[in-house]
Amino acid sequence: MSEGKVHYSVKDGIATIVFDRPEARNAMTWPMYDGLAQALSQIASDHDVRVAVLRSSGHEAFVAGTDIAQFLAFEDAVDGVRYEHHINISIDRLEKLAKPTIAVVEGWATGGGLIIAAACDFRLVTSNAKFGVPIARTLGNCISISNVARLVQAFGQARAKRILMMAEIISAEEAAEIGFAELVKAEDLEGRLEEMCRRLIEHAPLTMLAAKEAMRRLVTSHLPDDDDLIRVVYGSSDFKEGVKAFLAKRKPEWTGD
Repeated sequence: MSEGKVHYSVKDGIATIVFDRPEARNAMTWPMYDGLAQALSQIASDHDVRVAVLRSSGHEAFVAGTDIAQFLAFEDAVDGVRYEHHINISIDRLEKLAKPTIAVVEGWATGGGLIIAAACDFRLVTSNAKFGVPIARTLGNCISISNVARLVQAFGQARAKRILMMAEIISAEEAAEIGFAELVKAEDLEGRLEEMCRRLIEHAPLTMLAAKEAMRRLVTSHLPDDDDLIRVVYGSSDFKEGVKAFLAKRKPEWTGD
């Protein structure tokens, strides 16, 4: 299976990032995360770019988390801390981007895919979109406290607990009902995306920057350190069992150790 690619292009003031690994539901590999960070740096430095669009190849998934096979190389809790910090580099860069961002979600947006979508300013979704972080029943790992804060901000604490503890999947309809996303018909998707991009291009860049940065600071300011929590989870026997069970396509046997 390929390592996947992140394609980057610019046209008429609109930058487009495409996650391209459809054979694995666009599950992110380390090179893909690095490609995302590089593309975001290009957007930040290109004065001609006014709006950024993030989307995927194919219609089955936006991004179905991180490629689980990569976790087989983890030896201890330190690897988990490094991983969460590495992922946060790309997510922070996306969230801090001084330009409007739109995630176009078709199909699954789970794990890191949901975090990427939540870090964008707007989300356009089709009826087959699904959102979740089902790690409580699959891998037995965790997400960083900054990503928990993003989910709480996006879904509210009650739904965030359902997503993280009950491993529930949020439908496109529910996401639209709570204002997390705008649901559009598949045949209307490109037209609505073009309309949103053109409208944002017409607006004052610094006004939009001030608005999104103010909200980002409200969500992420004074977040406590979470390395201790990450070490407990990634250093556990349960995490190793979760990875092995996932790749073997069997149900994990949790012990709490």
